[in-house]
Amino acid sequence: MRKAARLFEIIQILRLARKPITAAEIAEKLEVTPRSIYRDIVALQAMRVPVEGERGLGYILRPGFDLPPLMFSIEETEAIVLALALLARTGDEELKTAAQRVNRKITGAVPQPLRQAFHSQALHAWGTIAAPPPAVDLAMIRRAIRDEQKLALDYRDELGRTTERTVRPLALIYYSEHAMMVAWCELRQDIRNFRADRVEHCEPIGAFFRGEGEKLRQAWIAGWKINAVRSFASSGTV
Repeated sequence: MRKAARLFEIIQILRLARKPITAAEIAEKLEVTPRSIYRDIVALQAMRVPVEGERGLGYILRPGFDLPPLMFSIEETEAIVLALALLARTGDEELKTAAQRVNRKITGAVPQPLRQAFHSQALHAWGTIAAPPPAVDLAMIRRAIRDEQKLALDYRDELGRTTERTVRPLALIYYSEHAMMVAWCELRQDIRNFRADRVEHCEPIGAFFRGEGEKLRQAWIAGWKINAVRSFASSGTV
């Protein structure tokens, strides 16, 4: 976690705490060392964030300090609650953890009447929970998509044949049973779909396709439209 994000998380933890919370307790929540939290507390105090307390005794956030409000309607809040619940059904462990942090942040920022929506247990996402793919980290794929970095992978198709590919990852599709990576395949010279659970090995390489990602995504989306027209035409609808 980057320091800026960690500082924000510490503020959220202190805002929601009902009693002084120690650096060790904060460190456990954020999966860092207490020493890092001590340094972060000093940094927050230097930025005039009213954190008070001492080592060993715990820290509190003095009343009156607040972040800019999040203005959500009841319906918008319920949409967020359900979206976060749906994330828990994916096999992306990093996104599931991020969803928990989002829940804490919003709970601490919205007015009391809206907080109830996050705790009421009135909205549920039900169904199959996807298992994390055994040989690839979905968080790594998402980073490669953002950074427009090529990936080398060993891929096993539905017939059990394995090929070595260099791909340009463009998108991730989360199904209830598995995740699918959409990528430009340099072996096939075309856009291909790769089921994450069939990837036997995957790692980023020191090559990028910066500036090409959005153009390739648009070509992928255009392919949807072409296939949809063909499908309707063949069925006699168009």
